[in-house]
Parts: sequence; structure tokens; C-alpha cells
Amino acid sequence: MKIGFIGLGNVGGKLAHSLLRNKFELTVRDLDENLTKDFKNKGAKIANSPKELAQQVDLIITCLPSPKICAEVMEAEDGVINGLTKNKIWLEMSTTDESEIKRLGKFVREKGAIPLDGPVSGGCHRAATGNIAIFVGGERNAFEKILSALTMMGSKILHTGELGSATVLKVITNYLASTNLVALGEAWTVAKKSNLDLSKVYKGIAVSSGNSFVHETESQVILNGSYNINFTMDLVLKDTGLFDNLAKKLNVPLEISPLIVKIFEDGQKKYDSRAWSSMIVKRMEDLNNVDFRADGFPDELIDNEQEKKGYEI
Repeated sequence: MKIGFIGLGNVGGKLAHSLLRNKFELTVRDLDENLTKDFKNKGAKIANSPKELAQQVDLIITCLPSPKICAEVMEAEDGVINGLTKNKIWLEMSTTDESEIKRLGKFVREKGAIPLDGPVSGGCHRAATGNIAIFVGGERNAFEKILSALTMMGSKILHTGELGSATVLKVITNYLASTNLVALGEAWTVAKKSNLDLSKVYKGIAVSSGNSFVHETESQVILNGSYNINFTMDLVLKDTGLFDNLAKKLNVPLEISPLIVKIFEDGQKKYDSRAWSSMIVKRMEDLNNVDFRADGFPDELIDNEQEKKGYEI
């Protein structure tokens, strides 16, 4: 299978490297020539446009920062859609909007190609080692055709149902992660004000009913003080906004979600849109004139799990 990958940023670049590392024939495209040069040096081919890439491969993967950018890459005159032919597969791995994935999917089907949405979850450090989770929505037959590639990019692969279902599930999980992160800021504040040993608090939460994936990962770089989660404030606002907007479309009244959006809007104003998203807890540090530092925690997350072939769950 010939694979094309568009978008070599924090997550996309790591997913694409997993394909290259596992000997797939890979063609890449990104506006940053330094990124594409690195891939070329490692054996990948470079496409001059999304259309050219789509013409040359069987599976086209996009992993881009926003629905707007994805629409441009897909619909431009030299975009992916104009390079599609029958039975090619488009896999959208960005975190996007359900209605947008379905809108673009309609144009993909008109070309005789097959659209799938395949967002990932688990953090950049797991994307680097091929141990991230991948949700996939769309035709089951197409999912099975690309499963060999999916199992090299991720460890646990879930077929969620029809096109768009993976996107909805991803938006839900990102909302939960963001909410948990805000709650952790308050938890660390109370722990600090209570003069507890924060290293022991970390261990205590990790073995308790209060534990979470967010605590096990992001709390480490919070306690270190680097906050380096490799994910930025603007991207969280995009994701929380997608969840909030989805609830409004469904006429679901929410209580916590609108507050989470406001909190991250405030965090973006205070610390910049490109600040690490885990810096949202710094609002609590600043408000209470404390810090959450503790010895022995890393300044960046590294996945120490051995890379292994993924499987469908």
C-alpha cells in the first residue's frame, strides 16, 4: 500500500515517522520545507501539492491544525479531492467537526473514493512510539484495508461506526481530558496549601479513585515546572469549542463545558495561545501565590513502553 501523509506537525510528524520506520512506501506534504526535508533524508518521497500526493498513493492521510486548514487542503484547485480516483481512501486524522468530515466525505465519495475519520488519543509521546489509540469511523471494508497501517501508527484501534462517529468520540474524550486538567489545578492548590509533600500526593492520586490518564502524564510536567505537554492552549480551545458546539447542535444543556471554555479562554489571554495547555493550572498558582514544584519529575514526557504492533479492540 502506498501512503501519503499531509501535515507533519507535533502529532502528524510522529505518526508519519511510525509508517516510515515500519517500511511503508510513504509520500509526504507540508508547508514547512525543513520537515519535508527530514522525511526525504529518511527515504520518503515529497509531493509538490496535495493533488499530486493523492494521485500517487492509495491511502491519503491528513493531520492538520484546524477544520479550516483541512478544507483548504482538500478543496483547493491543487487539493486532495481533485487528485482522487476510484477506491482511493482518505483518512482524516485531525480533531475536527463531525459535520465538516461528512461534508468533505460527500465530495470524496463523488470521486469514487472512500472517506474515513481517524483521530488519535493518548498524547504526542505515545504518537512517537506507535502506542497511541486510534478511533476510526466509516466503511468497515475500507477500515480493514488500512488496518495494517493503523496498527503501525497506534496500539489500540477502535472502529467506532459510521463516518463522523470517531470524530464525535474524540471530541468527547478531549473535553473530559481538559476538564480533568482544570480540576487538577484546583487539587494541586489545595494539596500545596495543606503543606503536603507533592511527590507523595502524585503517588497517592495515582493509586486512588481520583486517578486519570491526565494525572499520570500532565501532572508530571506540571510538578517539574516545564508544563511541556507538546500541546498548546489554542488547540485545547479548538477542541473544547467543538464539544460545546456539538452539544448546542444536539440541544443538550450543559453546565461544566461552558465554564471550561471560559477558563481556557482566560488561560490563553494570560499565557498566549501557543503556551502549553497544561499551563492552565498556572491560573491557580498565580491566584494563590504558590507553585506546584516537586523534585524527580521529567521536563518532557517520554513513552517508555516498548513499541509493539497494534490491534483492534
